[in-house]
Amino acid sequence: MTAAPDGSLAAAPGTTEVVEYTDPLCPWAWGSEPVFRRLRATLPAGVRWRRVFSILFDEDDDPAPDPAAETAWYARYVEDVTRHTGATRAVLLRRVAASSWPASLVAKAAQAQGADVAERVLRRLRETVFVLGEPADTPELALAAAAGVPGLDLARLSADALSGAVRERVRADRSEARRPVPEARSAPGGSPHPGAAKETEDGGHRYALPTVLVRTPGGRRVVPGLRPCEAYERAVAEVLPGTVFPPVRLSPEEALRRHRTLTRPEVELLTDGRDLPVWAVRVETGNGPLWLHPEEAATHPATRPGSPAAR
Repeated sequence: MTAAPDGSLAAAPGTTEVVEYTDPLCPWAWGSEPVFRRLRATLPAGVRWRRVFSILFDEDDDPAPDPAAETAWYARYVEDVTRHTGATRAVLLRRVAASSWPASLVAKAAQAQGADVAERVLRRLRETVFVLGEPADTPELALAAAAGVPGLDLARLSADALSGAVRERVRADRSEARRPVPEARSAPGGSPHPGAAKETEDGGHRYALPTVLVRTPGGRRVVPGLRPCEAYERAVAEVLPGTVFPPVRLSPEEALRRHRTLTRPEVELLTDGRDLPVWAVRVETGNGPLWLHPEEAATHPATRPGSPAAR
């Protein structure tokens, strides 16, 4: 990667990339998962999807003077977000995340073990907040969430997540997220989360989460906030004329095998409408079920003895 004139990171020459500015613990990013899963499945071959972990909860944020009151407020905020997105929320949010760094470091480290492992690790990190209600905001909790992911070398993940090299990569992500392209400073309406870049305490700006930047050597498009899949497809087609997005409707069995866990919005967007298989493992949340493939359920934090979701 090289620096672009606006200070963001530019793709290698000839590369088309979709950059997802996100945080494992962000409720709007969680609510965008169904759309992003569909979009990744339909992108043209050769388009690179890159995640930038933007650090929603930073290490030097001041602690809340009243943690219980902050948690109650944030739980109401998450509940409001999920009314718009349909995404699951935990029955009980036990605290507001102290830091996004541990989850981001683990998610970044998992990328060295392949795309499938990285996807499943990141998904579990998101589910610690929005299924379990206990955010993975310490290294121990983040690694525990990932334990048992098929194909994962947990010892390697632990070592990599604590390494200076991975921390530097996340630090670069945090910095990139705070150099939004100029057009991200404003956002179209029509969404409960329009997604204009957020002002930071030092007078700068950070991409709202999630924001997607579609970039080719010849142009770019910004899609901020909560948007339907068609908005992202349109952005890709504008910089890659002629792009066709084939309809992708998997059977519920295929969707569970591919994605391992599904929320109700994901069932509605990604599957062909048939009933979920009888072998799907159902976990109740505060506003609807999460369905797990049995192999995922065997090691998933929501099914472990003492799990908040099982209490």
